[in-house]
Amino acid sequence: MLDIDDMSKKEMMNLLRQAGHGHLGCALDGQPYVVPIHYYFDEPAIYIFTTMGVKAKYMDVNPEVCLQVEEMQDLKHWRSATVTGRAEQITDESEIDRVMELVKAQNPALSLTVNHSWRDAWGRTEVMALYRIYARELTGRTASGLSSEPSKASR
Repeated sequence: MLDIDDMSKKEMMNLLRQAGHGHLGCALDGQPYVVPIHYYFDEPAIYIFTTMGVKAKYMDVNPEVCLQVEEMQDLKHWRSATVTGRAEQITDESEIDRVMELVKAQNPALSLTVNHSWRDAWGRTEVMALYRIYARELTGRTASGLSSEPSKASR
């Protein structure tokens, strides 16, 4: 039997600091949408630098989101944290500048694309956006291998 335990708040915060990527869950009109994302953690907030697309549309209409972050060594050794909270688009220029400095510090290669608008084959441009998520609830589990205790089924 796999030994699974609750993570402490400190362990969950460390995982959020270390991972930098996860899966964002949103919902609109009863339709769920989950997408892999990179995020930037600056306690107590989580920041998402993205383009205005499906996830932005969902978050703008229904700001209730869930972010799942994991680190997996193998099937018997992993940790996972889930953040539930509200997303809000950052529109204040000084806050955008501050958060973009954080984004650039954690992901220097991104700084080259921040200064240019992306254009597709039809000449459409992607509009960049920043979102902030404050955690309302944080849960986490960790698996540290097989339990030394016999399972109830084998007793």
